Amino acid sequence: PIYGARYPPVDPRVLCSLLKDTPKTNTVNMKSKKPSTFHEFARSTNDAWDIDDVEGNDFLAPTHPTFIPTQTHSSPQMARLSVSNQSTVKEPPPVDTVEPVCTDICQDHLKVDSELVNGRVVKSSSDAQSSTSEGKKTPKLCGTLQKQQSLPVRPIIPLVARISDQNASGAPPMTVREKTRLDKFKQLLASPNTDLDDLRKQSWSGIPREVRPVTWRLLSGYLPPNMERRELVLQRKREEYFGFIEQYYHSRTDEHHRDTYRQIHIDIPRTNPLIPLFQQPLVQEVFERILFIWAIRHPASGYVQGINDLVTPFFVVFLSEFVEEDVENFEMAALPLETQRNIEADSFWCMSKLLDGIQDNYTFAQPGIQTKVKALEELVSRIDEDVHLHFRRCEVEYLQFAFRWMNNLLMRELPLRCTIRLWDTYQAESEGFSHFHLYVCAAFLIKWRKEILSMLDFQGLLMLLQNLPTIHWGNEEVGLLLAEAYRLKYMFADAPSHYKR
Repeated sequence: PIYGARYPPVDPRVLCSLLKDTPKTNTVNMKSKKPSTFHEFARSTNDAWDIDDVEGNDFLAPTHPTFIPTQTHSSPQMARLSVSNQSTVKEPPPVDTVEPVCTDICQDHLKVDSELVNGRVVKSSSDAQSSTSEGKKTPKLCGTLQKQQSLPVRPIIPLVARISDQNASGAPPMTVREKTRLDKFKQLLASPNTDLDDLRKQSWSGIPREVRPVTWRLLSGYLPPNMERRELVLQRKREEYFGFIEQYYHSRTDEHHRDTYRQIHIDIPRTNPLIPLFQQPLVQEVFERILFIWAIRHPASGYVQGINDLVTPFFVVFLSEFVEEDVENFEMAALPLETQRNIEADSFWCMSKLLDGIQDNYTFAQPGIQTKVKALEELVSRIDEDVHLHFRRCEVEYLQFAFRWMNNLLMRELPLRCTIRLWDTYQAESEGFSHFHLYVCAAFLIKWRKEILSMLDFQGLLMLLQNLPTIHWGNEEVGLLLAEAYRLKYMFADAPSHYKR
């Protein structure tokens, strides 16, 4: 089907006559010609239908596979419909203003497992008929359905749900290859001494949801490879964390720590504000404790804005170990208290292991981020000089957009499900959160080169770089991004003369 300002499609005979009478060179000029009257303008924009904001209302809803046929009526069918309805339609209307005619053909579109009726999803055609007084003779219902069919069906991907299996289509199929990979992970994790090198090799291309929690604990260095020691280490580290809570958390109101706790208390509600899970008071208290204990145990850096984002992937992954349904809408209070405490302690220790490798990003003046942004500028100038020179012409500094990329590890640029998939590779890669992240940022920037070069002013370019359209990204896009980053790393990491001018 052709999605444009005319629907149903133009009669082929009329289209052929138009093509014969109109030279090809005038096609572009016709598109740019402005309508002279309001009626011409209305006819040229009759695809701007009011569909009751269906996309906006269902944005955070769980994904259900809904079959919506995209077959369009050909002009001979429309001709037969017009003949069969001569009692009501005296004269065929103009092509631009053809009204959808509801007959038994429209009912064929309703005989599917899930249909759209008046902007909502119903389970069967019987529900559809019960929601309207005359299901077979309702022009409004048929018109709404035809409007839905004429629009491209874009996948609605939940923000967190199915975080491991998410692909670009929003469906979570388990293929034979994925089952084989899952069996390989289970075999590695069940061995008396897990081979961490082999585990990293398997994890580079993504970790299955079922084994991600224990794999992350192992790859971050929180758990030992020896199977027999794991339970003892977990028990000891969890008790140690809550010992810190008893020893230090009461001092959050002291004058020496008051500013730190106040800043944490302000930043926590801003963490993933679109996900209901992180707006629960119980979850926010967990984050406050984790961040405050980390801050007072690392006085060289203390708490810095951006560290609050780094807790969320660990928290969601460890929570998913106990939650089968959508994590984003789960009530934390439904879990036993002991389970809540274990998730909190594990999130603290794994975040601490992560920050140990990039702590210079958060010390005074954040020298680690300054160095990485400068390295990104050098790298982009070598791999895509057009983009680099375009930034100079528009007077855009790399620090103005890349600081956040380094400070938050791209968490503000990608959906949380993509961040979790990205961290699978970061934990599998040597110095993934520091060294490899530079090449991921470079690949991420070059991916948008067409959009970047189309922006010719400072404000538009900066707005684009701070609001890149990645909301519908899934595993496929992240996989391509990581592959390009690995290629750049292979070309530039061990070639200093190639890296710099």
